Amino acid sequence: MFRLVAPAALLLLLLSIVPTVTEVVRSISECNKYFLDGAAPNIPGILVGGKILDQNRYKAICQTWNHERRFVTLYDTENKIPVFSAYKYQGAEKTGMLNGRQWKIEPQLKNKSGSKNMEDSPNETYIHQAGDKDYLNRSQKSLTRGHLLPFSYGSTFDDKVSTCTLTNAVPQEETFNSQSWSRMEKCVKRVLDKYCRNNNGEIKGYLVTGAQPGNITMNNRVNVPPMMWSAFCCQSHGGWLASAHWGHNEEEKEKDKRLETRTLRELELEIWNGEAKMFPGTHCPLNTRVSDLYPNLVETCTCPLHISSTSAPSTTSRPNYTLTAMSITTAYLLLVLTWSF
Repeated sequence: MFRLVAPAALLLLLLSIVPTVTEVVRSISECNKYFLDGAAPNIPGILVGGKILDQNRYKAICQTWNHERRFVTLYDTENKIPVFSAYKYQGAEKTGMLNGRQWKIEPQLKNKSGSKNMEDSPNETYIHQAGDKDYLNRSQKSLTRGHLLPFSYGSTFDDKVSTCTLTNAVPQEETFNSQSWSRMEKCVKRVLDKYCRNNNGEIKGYLVTGAQPGNITMNNRVNVPPMMWSAFCCQSHGGWLASAHWGHNEEEKEKDKRLETRTLRELELEIWNGEAKMFPGTHCPLNTRVSDLYPNLVETCTCPLHISSTSAPSTTSRPNYTLTAMSITTAYLLLVLTWSF
């Protein structure tokens, strides 16, 4: 015998079988729009082929603010710092800084049924993540909250606000944060704005920024990484550009210090003995730098002073027409000489 179900009951039944959108997700592929071609980095022992090897320790966070996903972070709940944050850069609004910036935490690392939106960090201690209390009560006074994805890279004001979550931050030496690392961020942003444009002139670049955990902790809780790194790749009017940077998280007495621009392959060899891949399965060139582009930027004061003559932008997707013309000319002369004899 069939019974009619009341509309309200039917609605509740339907809602119960519809999956809810969560911020902390089991697979990082749920946030793959922030990776070039949807391919997450390969990090040995942590993330391989898009699979998180230890899902109890490492958590994929689709960073959500005001009910909208903004970027993605792979978070280490034991060290209480991010492994990396990744972002699709599409230009940035020029907006002012936040007054009395309020740092946030990830509710679903505190409670699995918590809000999908990041929340302000109250004065409490968390088991699986760093809180503002860790920084306010730190014994190492030179450490500050260091963004992985910079505030200035946000496309909108809400995007910028979303970077101020402690799951996107590590304890960073204040002088390193404000000097060489800050200069690097500004320099890369200028390259992205000027050169990372597709055939329609739209700005689009992909960035991955991370930290290497060490043996020192802040307040015996939060790992202080000895090294931070960053890489980017983008299409540039039919070709491809890519470069990387890294720096030691230590006090900088040299106020004008700049980080050297490196290749993707140099980064992968330096930190993971060549086993990592920042942009696997893509057109990103592994062995070129963007150093030769720096003189063409409107402002070059934040970029490295040293420019290598071997650091040319990639032509992965377009042939080297100069070399091709030379080859044709040489072949023609040889042919003429052969006929003359």
